Amino acid sequence: MLQNPPRASIIEDLEDLYENAPCGYLSLDPSGRIFKVNKTLCNWVGYAPEHLVGKRLGDLLNIAGRMFYETHIAPLLRMQGFFNEVALDLVAQNGERLPVIANAAERRAADGSVISTRITLLKAADRRRYEQGLLNARDQSRSSEAVARAILKDERETSQLREQFIAVLGHDLRNPLASISAGARILLRRTEDEAEVRVLDMMQTTVTRMSGLIDNVLDLARGRLGGGISLGRDADLPLQPVLAQVVDELRTTMPDRVIERDFRIIDPVDCDRSRIGQMVSNLLGNALTHGAADKPVRIGASTANGMFELWVANSGEPIPDAVMAHLFQPFFRGEVRASLQGLGLGLYIAFQIAEAHDGTLTVASTAEETRFTFRMPLR
Repeated sequence: MLQNPPRASIIEDLEDLYENAPCGYLSLDPSGRIFKVNKTLCNWVGYAPEHLVGKRLGDLLNIAGRMFYETHIAPLLRMQGFFNEVALDLVAQNGERLPVIANAAERRAADGSVISTRITLLKAADRRRYEQGLLNARDQSRSSEAVARAILKDERETSQLREQFIAVLGHDLRNPLASISAGARILLRRTEDEAEVRVLDMMQTTVTRMSGLIDNVLDLARGRLGGGISLGRDADLPLQPVLAQVVDELRTTMPDRVIERDFRIIDPVDCDRSRIGQMVSNLLGNALTHGAADKPVRIGASTANGMFELWVANSGEPIPDAVMAHLFQPFFRGEVRASLQGLGLGLYIAFQIAEAHDGTLTVASTAEETRFTFRMPLR
């Protein structure tokens, strides 16, 4: 007569099935951070489970996958609660790319709030073989110097065309994005239903994030195409209200965080107020993301001795020297400082804005404080 196995044995079997499954499993908390991951995925990427806990899925992706996830997959997941059969490339600890197919589903509470997100990852071996075939074909074609020169020329032209496409696409995205924002505001004024208000607030937050991503991508394209960051300087208009508005917007977006400000701008500042506001938004967003959650983020601005100085500081772990050397490069995000969201362009754009104003943007990081400081001549 067959007997039911003991409960402890069933639990042990289920745990083994999860940990050693032929696919990777990970779970994200409501903020998008990994809180559980199985051994299979850890073995694939070469990290211990404790190294992955607290990170975001984007931290395991290459640049292209990170951009695709932030601009397409994450918004889709928030809107419908799942996505299926999405091709992504993980980056293992040794730097190798691991092609996978991802499926995800959110677990939500009765009020619609996200409890967790479950993601399954399957190895895409056929894709890896296809990519290897392309690499072999490229190596064979480069056996001739004439062919190699032709390929190099074509790659340069393709790169320029790609950046022009990014610039055009960014401009074309503004109008529909503005229409979505305007429509959401109109609907928000006409409804008092809490569920509808939450959805409309989520839409507005997504529009704001997407607008920032478009701005950063456009600025990156301009810089790479040789035009640089454009400025519209005006010393007659006050700068302090712009800085205060940026602080208030971020306080609204992250009500649980404390932002302390100290503005002492007594002289006119010959600058592009919109660009300075963009710089402040990027620096404050970076500080809120990487700073200690239980400590305030501080911002100050002042004029003295013919110079304008602006600084943003946060408490928390210091930036490692290896990360510091690449901090202002595009698409770079330090391993221990995963961005809350975005493509790793914020600090790069802030640095470009500083240079466009004939100023400097520097960073100093200790165990007590990390501080970014922007200085420029008043005229």
